[in-house]
Amino acid sequence: MSTILIANRGEIAVRIIRACAEHGHTSVAVYADQDADAMHVRLADEAFALPGTGAGETYLNIESILSAARAAGADAVHPGYGFLSENADFAAAIEDAGLVWIGPTAETITALGDKVTARQLAQKVGAPLAPGIDQPLKDASEVESFAAEAGLPIIIKAAHGGGGRGMKIVHELTDVAGAFDSATREAAEAFGRSECFVEKYLERPRHLEVQIVGDGQGRVVAVGDRDCSAQRRNQKLIEEAPAPGLSADQRERLHRSAEAICAEVDYRGAGTVEFLLAADGTMTFLEVNTRLQVEHPVTEATTGIDLVAEQFRIAFGDGLSLDSTPRPQGHAIELRINAEDPGRGFLPTPGRIDVLDVPGGPGIRWDSGLRAGDTVQPAFDSLFAKLIVHGPDRSAAIARTITAAKELHVEGPATVLPCSLAILSDEAFTRLGEDGVEGIHTQWIESELLPRFEAQDRPTPGSGGQMQRMQIEIGGKLTTLGLPAGLLAALGSAGGAGQGSTDQGGDGSAAGHGGAASARGGEGGAVAGDVTAPVPGSLVDFLVDDGAEVAAGDEVAVLSAMKMETRVEAPVAGTFHRVAAVGDVVAVDQAIARIGCGIAQSIARIG
Repeated sequence: MSTILIANRGEIAVRIIRACAEHGHTSVAVYADQDADAMHVRLADEAFALPGTGAGETYLNIESILSAARAAGADAVHPGYGFLSENADFAAAIEDAGLVWIGPTAETITALGDKVTARQLAQKVGAPLAPGIDQPLKDASEVESFAAEAGLPIIIKAAHGGGGRGMKIVHELTDVAGAFDSATREAAEAFGRSECFVEKYLERPRHLEVQIVGDGQGRVVAVGDRDCSAQRRNQKLIEEAPAPGLSADQRERLHRSAEAICAEVDYRGAGTVEFLLAADGTMTFLEVNTRLQVEHPVTEATTGIDLVAEQFRIAFGDGLSLDSTPRPQGHAIELRINAEDPGRGFLPTPGRIDVLDVPGGPGIRWDSGLRAGDTVQPAFDSLFAKLIVHGPDRSAAIARTITAAKELHVEGPATVLPCSLAILSDEAFTRLGEDGVEGIHTQWIESELLPRFEAQDRPTPGSGGQMQRMQIEIGGKLTTLGLPAGLLAALGSAGGAGQGSTDQGGDGSAAGHGGAASARGGEGGAVAGDVTAPVPGSLVDFLVDDGAEVAAGDEVAVLSAMKMETRVEAPVAGTFHRVAAVGDVVAVDQAIARIGCGIAQSIARIG
């Protein structure tokens, strides 16, 4: 059988490793420094380091991954989702190296991964479409012109990638320039390309999608459909299959449109075609994700199709295992378990998981990349597990999911579980798709649900995962040895008063993690007028000039944490003075700026 390198981390890497074991393939993991003891590394047959701590140095580094594949003697590469999974250059590099790419061809990824080209294909096959500009935007003025013609609201979207990143909804013309800048910046950080396009935004839409598989020779089959309308920041929290409340005609149009779009490019492997459905029945094509989706387990649960095994079959030339869309059996719901605090606007809360009690019982599936004692790393996505529940019908699946969610116990990071439970119990969700019911939509959580939540305790930030590497001679041959910096520090101070604490900053984070902990250590604690980081992350922009006058609540800076942008507000009115610099990695509660607000602040500082 084949040796498959998984170019990913976390729960999806674990999912693929388990599929490799079940189907007789050898699994090879890769890992960043902070993932050296991660679950996917422990479970894989082999593991190879990608030296570095950030995504750009590791899981987005094509040459490093190719080097690991060569060292492992891999036959194939599975990209999972995110990172390089929709990168045509990566797909081409894998195949140019003589390896099997478990996914669509580079040409297909280019055609469908570019949302502008995908819209053109959708138009060609007669799929439903909202008005938009079918070419990459040059600047914000193009967006303003389109908005003036088509009317507001509009949505600016990254032309490459997905997951809600690089996506901004605009309701006021004065917000266009800022939204365009934010979308392009976020797209460049998440996908390495900043191109965006714009289209008319459907108010209060449901998010529907169709899972497809194709044999690469023009035959494409819709495996099933899903509803993913429960979203925050345009990223999904709860997904279910099949999509509730669709007419037979709507479902048929979704399935056949998805098949037709993908057949146009001889789609190979698993993919997802996404649509929006407005309350008035207006339907529009959204995008194609040329990879496995996070929510693929709900389709597996209701169809009995193992989508990772199907990817293996297709990639190794065995074709599709199904000829037509299977009839769904029962209903399935997936909860994404993210380390985020709904009470703080879904701010990421990376940190150590002290306790993790997982539910069980009939119809329960738990997909995770972490165990108790592991750390949700601030450099990567906040998703660390998924709870998938299957029942004989939708009502039973909802009830079973609520029971399982209440049984799930996590201590350490704040999680989205309180929000998930509130959604599952709300009539807008339980009666979604019923006549006369105003069900959830893609903005429902922010507009209706968010005010209900209180802030949770935030964990102590985890270690940054720094490694110290040195060359050492073994058997007359030089090799590189990597050891955690914290271990070396502890060994160096063994028996001393500082043992076990030499690698820790004052907030428990690793000293030297981008300079964050040491910088914070000199702050002496936040005082009135400090503008502090609500999350650990990178400072990507200041929104006001140094020395400018600001009002309390003004947005003054932008942080990037766990691949998402977070805007920082001024706590008081006064004169704004920068403390940190753009590009700095900052710790939670670290001061990035100060606001001079009169004599009271001066007295506080003197005291």
